[in-house]
Amino acid sequence: MLGNEKIMAFVGVSDADKARAFYRDTLGLTMLYEGGFALVFDVGGIMLRVTPVNEVRPQPYTVLGWQVNDATATARALANAGVRPERYPHVPQDEDGIWAAPGGAKIAWFRDPDGNILSIAQM
Repeated sequence: MLGNEKIMAFVGVSDADKARAFYRDTLGLTMLYEGGFALVFDVGGIMLRVTPVNEVRPQPYTVLGWQVNDATATARALANAGVRPERYPHVPQDEDGIWAAPGGAKIAWFRDPDGNILSIAQM
């Protein structure tokens, strides 16, 4: 029924101004709309609704991720923009915060201003 429909993504935030600065200015997402209920971004043709909520409860897992062509270059660009990689003691990560998964993927994690875990992955 929904297999051929375009998916939308949602993330909750506590401060629309901080979220706008992070998602638009730091990550470089194209803002489509801003209203009282959400900041709406285009992410490669997918709609991301960044929604202000009363209380953000960051989850212990990735809530949004991007497939990238070059994980190292992207991780370094994020670092140059002030985004710190998330480090996990049980995961061997290189100096850029990238984990080389057994299947060959290269994955790095980082957080938005509310602590939501985001990731990049080179498949």
